[in-house]
Parts: sequence; structure tokens; C-alpha cells
Amino acid sequence: MIKKIITLFKLGRKIAKSDILNIVSKFQEPPIAIKIFFKILSISFFVKNKMDFNKNEGQRLSDSLESMGTTFIKLGQFLATRPDIIGENLSKQLENLQDKLPPFSLVQAKEIIKNDLGADTYNSIINLSEPVAAASIAQVHKAQINDNGTLKDVAIKILRPNIKKIFNDEIDAMMLLAFLIESFAKKTKRLKLVEVVFLLKEITNLEMDLRFEAAAANEYAENTKNDVGFRVPQIYWNFTSENVMTLDWVDGISIRETKELENRNLDTRKIADDIIQNFLRHAVRDGFFHADMHQGNIFIDNNGHIVPIDFGIMGRLDKISKRFLAEILFGFIQRDYRKVAEVHLAAGLVPKEVPIDDLAQALRSIGEPIFGQSVKDISGGKLLKQLFDVTEKFNMQTQPQLLMLQKTMVVVEGVARKLNPNTNIWTTSKPVLENWLKETKDPLTTINETIQNTSEIIKRLPEFPQIMDKANQALTYLASGQIPQNSNSYTALNTKKSEMIAFRNQSIIGFLILVIFSLLVF
Repeated sequence: MIKKIITLFKLGRKIAKSDILNIVSKFQEPPIAIKIFFKILSISFFVKNKMDFNKNEGQRLSDSLESMGTTFIKLGQFLATRPDIIGENLSKQLENLQDKLPPFSLVQAKEIIKNDLGADTYNSIINLSEPVAAASIAQVHKAQINDNGTLKDVAIKILRPNIKKIFNDEIDAMMLLAFLIESFAKKTKRLKLVEVVFLLKEITNLEMDLRFEAAAANEYAENTKNDVGFRVPQIYWNFTSENVMTLDWVDGISIRETKELENRNLDTRKIADDIIQNFLRHAVRDGFFHADMHQGNIFIDNNGHIVPIDFGIMGRLDKISKRFLAEILFGFIQRDYRKVAEVHLAAGLVPKEVPIDDLAQALRSIGEPIFGQSVKDISGGKLLKQLFDVTEKFNMQTQPQLLMLQKTMVVVEGVARKLNPNTNIWTTSKPVLENWLKETKDPLTTINETIQNTSEIIKRLPEFPQIMDKANQALTYLASGQIPQNSNSYTALNTKKSEMIAFRNQSIIGFLILVIFSLLVF
């Protein structure tokens, strides 16, 4: 109990001394009791670091979260994916949150590798470098391994020492803090603070087992092995464990180095088109896509191939969602709004009683304004967002996997336009969507067959594999506003709530005893 109180105190003090409360207050005024509590915690006899108030709120919030370490960085990254919780503007600002921390020592890295992989495997690793990149959860080293008689350059990703314990202690304290706030400020219950923190814990704990990321990279590689001009680094399973992941070293140029790409006579316009087409191909063909496709995660190798890295965040689309995505995008390209409306109804994404002509008219209000505009002003990601906004008026069910895809599409589109400002996402997308729809028969027929042959639950929810899609499952829970009562997560959350109730009651009793004792003694 004492340990919990100390951790809670440290966490509360971090929050109190940051600029977080001031920023949050502009969106949701905290109760007076909470403001007093954090005001007391913020008292310091040392000179405070002054916030740069010349920065906007999003930048100041990002700076505050970065300064508070791993748990808060992950919280910021998580909230950046949920504009429905914190608003579009703040969500966009949090996308710039830098997940960087000072590296841990090479000596520690070697010790982790040796303990995890065994002495024999460790001794077979050659030329292990100093860290080349360091984030909040892990860092990367360059090395060489002997792969069946061939010496290969590899990247070795290593989890930070004790990171699981540090994170789980802090996240449990954060959950306890959220619970106490909800207990004493009833108005905050609607924000579901405890559930948000709990689901963040589940998602991040997946990242802390590098075997899951390795499995994602392996599946991604299998899906894309025949894609011309696209390559996923190979995973070396004999050199991979819970805390260590080894994969091919990418010897290439980051796509943010536009001038360097041009100096090597690489066609940046083609690269831009290829990035968009590959992303869409993986989404609609495989239902499994890289969901963190920012500039730092895409390289061009010496053969001119696109090579993605960092597979900690991947997105999935079930069968219905794949067809839904392909049909709506292709329908907009063809300006066939009634067809797009038919797909919405056939897939069960809007209630059957919604008049199809009314829905088609609403969809037309989205599509028509983009035609005739300059290429630079037409955004596929923006269109998807507008689509979700309109269909919400028709009681469209929340589709978290599509929200993740929409967010990734915005990022991919931005990456492509930095390479080629004149990239036309619609012209680029059309052949991929057209070919896939031809290969899969008539989408509407297939959707109807799927719906007829599946249960109501499968009709409404994504198909989640047991391991790889647990993170998406967590996002689904959050999007619905509750955790399903028949899930392991629900049981774990209830257990955690029971523990926190006991802690709260014990704390109150302890405090009363302390007060009574003080009165008797003094």
C-alpha cells in the first residue's frame, strides 16, 4: 500500500508541475477539489522550469508529456489516435509527440541479449554497435549475424531494462488516480478515465513483447512477398525473443531526404504513387496494413525498393470492411453515389430503414465539391473523414478499424505529397481498387452472401485474430464506450476496480485513524 501511495504521489506531482492541467481546463473545467489537490502537489522549493508560452497548446502539451517519460509519451500517442476523445486540433498536435529518450548503455544491451537469447546465440553476434536510435520503450543497434553461413547486417531492437515494471507501476498509479478523480468528482465519470487508462495498458503491453511485433513483420512480409518494388525486412527468429527482435538492416535513404533521392536519380513522383498504391493494396487485398507510415518509417533501398520499418502499430480490416473501403472509394471516383449508399446498407453499416436516396444525396454533398478542384486541394483522407461525419447522422455504427485506416491514409497522403506536391490520390488509387474489385467478383453480391452466412455479431464486428489484433480489439472496446462483459478484459478491469476500491477505503480509514491519533496525542 505504501508503495502505491509513493508511486501515486510521484505521478500526481509530475502532472501538477506540468502544463497539462492548464491546457485540459480549457476543454473540461476540473472540480475545485481536484484543482486544490494538484495545486498542493505542485508546491516546490526549487526553481521551476518555465513553460514556453509562445508555443501553442498542443506543442506545450507534447513538451509536457515528453518530459514526464514513457508512460505519458504512450498516453499522448494513444490520445493522438482518438480525436473523438480530445478533439481534432489537439489530436493533430499530439501527432508531433517525439518518442525519444536518452539511450541505455551498450553494456546493458549486451546483458539483455545474453540473458534472453543465451550465451551461444549472443556469442554469434558480431560488431554490436552503440545505439543508433532510442525511443521510450526500446532502442536499436546495428550488428552482424551468421545466417546459414552468410554474414548479414541486422538491426537489433532491445527493450529498455525494467521497462515493463516501470510502465505497469506508473500505469497502475495513473489508473488509481483516474479512479480517485471519478470517485470524488462524479461529473468526470462520463469521460471513462479508468477504462481509457486500462485499455492503454493492454495496448502498450503488447508492444513490450517483441515477439508480437516480429510476428506482425513476418505476416506483412508473407503478404507482400510478390509485390514489385516493395520489401519487408526479414525476421531472424533464432535471434528474437520477448525483449529482443532481430531483422534485416535497411541500407537505404529515408524518404524525408528528398534531395538525396533526386541526387541518386530516383523518381520521387513514382515513389509517391507507389507508396499510396501499396498502402491501398495491402488494406483491400490483405486486410493488414502498416498503420504508422510516417516519413521516418519508410526507406528506399539501394535497389529502389520501398522498405517500411517499425511494425509495432498495424491495422486490420475484416472482409466486410475491405469491400466497404474499396467500394466507397471507387464509387466516389466514379461519382456513383447510389452505389456507395447501397454498399453502406448491404454491409449493415447503416440501419436498413434509412432511405437510400437520402443517403445517396448526403454522399453526393461530400463527393461533388472535390471535383473540379486543384489536385493539391483534393484529399482522400479528408473525404473519408467527411464520409464518417455524414454517415454518423444516419446512425452509422462506429468502425474503429476504419478510423485507424482513415488516419493512416491522411499520413500516407501527406508523405506522398511531400515527394510530389501534384500527387493525385484519386488517379493513383483507381487502378488498385478497380483491379481488386474485378478479382473478387461483384462486391455487393459477396457482401450479401457474407451477411446471410454469418451471425449478427460477426455482421457488426470485425474479425479479430486472437493474437495479432488484440490492440484493435481494445480500440473497439473504447469506441463502443464499454468493455464487453464476457471478455477477459472486463474481468481484469473489474478485479482492478475492486483493488482500487479497497485501496481507497483503506486510505480513508488510515487517514481517519491518523487524525484521531493526532487529536489524542496533541
